[in-house]
Amino acid sequence: MPEEAFKPKATLQDDQHISIDIALAEGIYVYADKVDAKVQAPSGVSVSELKINAEAEEHDGDKVHLHHVPIEIVLSSEKSEGIVPVTIGLDYQGCSDKGLCYEPQHKEFTLDVDFSKTGSSVAAEKSMPETGTAQRVSSEEGGSETDVIVDTLKGGNIWAILALFFGFGLALSLTPCIFPMIPILSSIIVSQGGNITMKRGFTLSLVYVLAMAAAYTIAGIMAGMFGENLQVILQNPWAIGGFALIFVALAFSMFGFYEIGLPASIQTKLTRVSDKAGEQGGFVGVAVMGFLSALIVGPCVAPGLAAALIYIGQTGNAALGGAALFVMSLGMGIPLLLIGLGAGRFMPRPGGWMNTVTEVFGAVMIGIAIWMLARVLPEWITMMLWAIFFIVSSVYLGAFEPLKDGIRRSWQSFVKAIGIVLMLYGTVLFVGALSGGTSMMHPLKGFEVKVCNGAQAAEAPQGLSFQVIHSEAELERILAANKGRMVMLDFSAQWCTACKEYEEITFADADVIAALKDFVLVQADVTANSDDEKALTKRFGLFGPPGILFFDENGNWIEAKTLVGYKAPEAFLAHLHSL
Repeated sequence: MPEEAFKPKATLQDDQHISIDIALAEGIYVYADKVDAKVQAPSGVSVSELKINAEAEEHDGDKVHLHHVPIEIVLSSEKSEGIVPVTIGLDYQGCSDKGLCYEPQHKEFTLDVDFSKTGSSVAAEKSMPETGTAQRVSSEEGGSETDVIVDTLKGGNIWAILALFFGFGLALSLTPCIFPMIPILSSIIVSQGGNITMKRGFTLSLVYVLAMAAAYTIAGIMAGMFGENLQVILQNPWAIGGFALIFVALAFSMFGFYEIGLPASIQTKLTRVSDKAGEQGGFVGVAVMGFLSALIVGPCVAPGLAAALIYIGQTGNAALGGAALFVMSLGMGIPLLLIGLGAGRFMPRPGGWMNTVTEVFGAVMIGIAIWMLARVLPEWITMMLWAIFFIVSSVYLGAFEPLKDGIRRSWQSFVKAIGIVLMLYGTVLFVGALSGGTSMMHPLKGFEVKVCNGAQAAEAPQGLSFQVIHSEAELERILAANKGRMVMLDFSAQWCTACKEYEEITFADADVIAALKDFVLVQADVTANSDDEKALTKRFGLFGPPGILFFDENGNWIEAKTLVGYKAPEAFLAHLHSL
């Protein structure tokens, strides 16, 4: 354990002179170039002199310190302020003679330093808990967006905090995290039948949103308390496959192949118990769908969510953290409540229209199932499933049927035209999948001609190319091999919707590509959520993707510049320029 291998201690010698000694266990050594100390707080105080009072020794081509590392620090202040609590951050990294290398360590000490006189002063040492395992670089900007929100949680007014997180939820409701839930809820309302009143539509939506909020809150508290994100854990083939099968089953019931409901005998008994049973029924199923949708359909990590999880983990205050998550989830559910509110006004009445609408939403449910399976299936299989989906949908829309007399030909022609378009697109996807294509937007890319006029055509500008890793050891090797270059580490997963946004929008932007040309680009693929991937994620205090970290030319993590959640190209470029 690092606590047994390294035992640092700091004492105030006289006035502004601080002595730090890192005692090393038997067989442990520290790299000379990894030892550093900086003033973390307050501003205006700095290290004017740092000296290591021991000669570094040669060890396997590196300069190292054995036994202990004696450090002497002299502080300076811009003005005389009397006795000031000064926090010193100590960074170091070492290994064992047995071949085990420890992660970069960070330790903080707070000492009462007297800047008003040169005589001796009494020091009260307050050793603070380690703030992380990765070596950090301090920032004058006071921390990342997530850190600022954590500070607000720690010291803000509870009503202001809840209002802030409700705003975060509203912002998240406009992202792809919530979009898949819109057709799910709409399908649930449609399946209730044509006599949907405004009150019942809103009530169904409210039940769905409250269940969704409960799921986010429970998963968030668990992640904060135990460091395990339940949403991430459920992104495995079995959970996703099972939920996709539920959607397919619901879709086939909407197509009229069968009905999903309680046996007639039980329904009769419930009706006898209460005349309102018919109106109140179905809420349990809606709540279950809302709960599961939050856990499986939309696992997004944004600054507000990450801050609440960090706050719960640091303070153990699950009450305030959970309340913040619940209110944020309610903000995310506002569009869903609006859908339910308008159901009674805009839903078509029973009849032929209702049957058509029900079948359309059945098709939407199958589309959601394919979208979910895309997280765990190879891209070419996903593309093939979409091709079959569009071709079958075109048949349902009458693409191959003649126009009938006695029906408004303009409307029938319009629907038939849509069916033909879907059939053509499905055919193109099918051919593209057979040719090795993987892009829904460019399905025939496998047929691109590489030769022009007898000579190879000039290659088009390429997008970003990442080195993919799955563990801390792989990251350390890359950082060590790229001294003198900035490194960007992107945490991503196949099931992460916001990660797809980064890939298809931000990282495809020409200006972003140009701005990152001098960076070493690394991508941590945490799709499988293996032990190594979880350790890598936890090392940097993340609870899941997307998250983007930056390292300076010495391989130090610039913690204050960490990005959590999606950033559009303009915002991402502004962040890069701030580096």
